[in-house]
Amino acid sequence: MPVESGNSAAARQVKQKRKSHSLSIRRTNSTEQDRPGMQRDMLEGQDSKLPMALRSNLLDLFGQIEREFENLYIENLELRREIESLNERLSGEGQTVDGGDLSKGALKTKASHSTSQLSQKLKTTYKASTSKIVSSFKATTSRAVCQLVKEYVGHRDGIWDLAVTRVQPLVLGTASADHCSMLWSIETGKCLLKYAGHAGSVNSIKFHPTEQMALTASGDQTAHIWRYMVQLPLPQPPADISASLDDDVDFSDKDEADGEAEGPNECPTIRIATTTLKSHQGVVIAADWLVGGKQVVTASWDRAANLYDVETSELVHTLTGHDQELTHCCTHPTQRLVVTSSRDTTFRLWDFRDPSIHSVNVFQGHTDTVTSAVFTVGDNVVSGSDDRTVKVWDLKNMRSPIATIRTDSAVNRISVSANQRIIALPHDNRQVRLFDMNGVRLARLPRSNRQGHRRMVCCSAWNEENQACNLFTCGFDRQAIGWNINIPALLQEK
Repeated sequence: MPVESGNSAAARQVKQKRKSHSLSIRRTNSTEQDRPGMQRDMLEGQDSKLPMALRSNLLDLFGQIEREFENLYIENLELRREIESLNERLSGEGQTVDGGDLSKGALKTKASHSTSQLSQKLKTTYKASTSKIVSSFKATTSRAVCQLVKEYVGHRDGIWDLAVTRVQPLVLGTASADHCSMLWSIETGKCLLKYAGHAGSVNSIKFHPTEQMALTASGDQTAHIWRYMVQLPLPQPPADISASLDDDVDFSDKDEADGEAEGPNECPTIRIATTTLKSHQGVVIAADWLVGGKQVVTASWDRAANLYDVETSELVHTLTGHDQELTHCCTHPTQRLVVTSSRDTTFRLWDFRDPSIHSVNVFQGHTDTVTSAVFTVGDNVVSGSDDRTVKVWDLKNMRSPIATIRTDSAVNRISVSANQRIIALPHDNRQVRLFDMNGVRLARLPRSNRQGHRRMVCCSAWNEENQACNLFTCGFDRQAIGWNINIPALLQEK
């Protein structure tokens, strides 16, 4: 049979089906016109509380819905017939259309090819859109092994800050809202010394780089420098601190008050400071030693930071410019640089390397209070904020951050490991997360079987000299915790 006659026959067949389709719809519509009258007659013989007019209106509406469904059903049947006829025509070439067999033929090859192109395009677009910002919301497997080693319990109020001494013997220092600062044995968890010279909350503690001296800042509007001498006790076998309790158990103030009796009863106490720094008109929220330990810088709620000479206790410079209260200050480990953070959503970099010039640079990278900004051993600054982000900056080019970490909770006083270059983020939601300098999430510290903090985590500090307990955290649950963080060698090389 000629090809043209076959095509014309198929076309006539399709036209006839469309005619029969339209005729069937007309016949259906014509027969449906008599149906409402018949149904109304049937309704008259039935008992109903609805008025006849309302019943009649409902019947008309249901009839229209039924006709629409019938029309859709007929069109569906006609479309299926057309697909079957087209498949019969294309079966000789091994091709089918949608609705038939896609297991073989050219259409399957074309469809798979277009699908692979679309999936590849989506992957490329997704990678391009997410390469600039690193988010911690997505579930990631832990790349670090984190283990709780020791708990340091004895304060009667929340712990704001902690630090590890830079000279031997290595001890842990904590600053608490109970107006006291304590020194702890890292191995045994025993309190070695207590400083009670402040009349207000102790908000910060930092140790001298070469001598046995501590610098504390307080809500009594002063900063104190005091000397300490401690003797480490003999190490004790580690106790099993795990217990078979449910995860994320909340404890009330009454429950925590029971632990006050565990405070250090026989701990030696110092009540007089070697040097008292008085110049602020508000709470001194943080303080730190400049490189060399001959000067210190303090940050206050009076919107200023002060630079003091340690030997003479004299005020050398007053650093003004922040529009709201300061929240933190930090000094560079090897250069005369200071960074201050504030509630005005900015942090400022102060340069004292040239004695004749004291330059300052303002950085506006956050949308809420900058809770802390710290230097790293390299040329980086890491800032954390209440806007739930942490940003890594390059000191050589501070126009935009080189990495941004987005979290699900406000970030408090962060710390960066000098050797492994790991950022520890303490959060308001009781979590502590670890990231590398590229913003890649490494781990979250465990919070199960009563391990971890039960309230807001205020601060974190690294201990580079003790591999058994190399990270410390503290919070409003009145305790400090020592952790062992083990990072695989492959990640350290990256």
